[in-house]
Amino acid sequence: MQIAIVLYPGMTALDAIGPYEVLRSMPDAQVRFVAGEPGPVVTDSGVLVLGATHSYAETPAPDLVLVPGGSTGTTAAMADRALLDWLRQVHEHARWTTSVCSGALVLAAAGLLDGLPATTHWAVQTVLGRLGAKPQRDERIVVTGKIATAAGVSAGLDLGLWLVGELHGREVAERVQLIIEYDPHPPFDTGHPSKVSPEVRRSAQRQVLREGVTPDALLAIPKLAWQQTLDRVRRRVSR
Repeated sequence: MQIAIVLYPGMTALDAIGPYEVLRSMPDAQVRFVAGEPGPVVTDSGVLVLGATHSYAETPAPDLVLVPGGSTGTTAAMADRALLDWLRQVHEHARWTTSVCSGALVLAAAGLLDGLPATTHWAVQTVLGRLGAKPQRDERIVVTGKIATAAGVSAGLDLGLWLVGELHGREVAERVQLIIEYDPHPPFDTGHPSKVSPEVRRSAQRQVLREGVTPDALLAIPKLAWQQTLDRVRRRVSR
């Protein structure tokens, strides 16, 4: 099974590496990290660099596609015409098209979530709705047909295990979970907005906003809005 994990500048590393660590353990996994062209990709920390092994053109028919989110790069990815065109193309024949965190916004920008239930990071659920999806704010993983979306960052591990279970059965998924010793016991129980005080939520929202509003993101927003409008018009005309 060929697994294509998308990389783009400003993505969050764990969104991709969490599922990668799970999915690579499948018996038939052939993982590749894809981008516009092979090479280094700087994540949203500005320090950690991941490497794209293949281009979109070199990956025309993956079995499983995964799109990560990112605190600084998602908006630009949503306006990346090459990425959106590739996603629409490969989705037609992929067994699974998936996302982690704000990667769902990229799927939505490609028109793959129109009218469908989906989830994403708690801070951008409203944005997901504005892009045509039906946000499921309290769900960790949402599956509709062959599309599976996961909530914020760490939910990618859960998505990966769920996919292994779907593809190879519970026993294999349980073995993978044991191999990576995924047995979380967090020291704090504040992993969802419903579990925190208003003060903690407001401070978290401020931090998310501060990290996400970059010059590149601001420049990408008008381009994204224009592309979204054109795509809707073209879909109506083609009906």
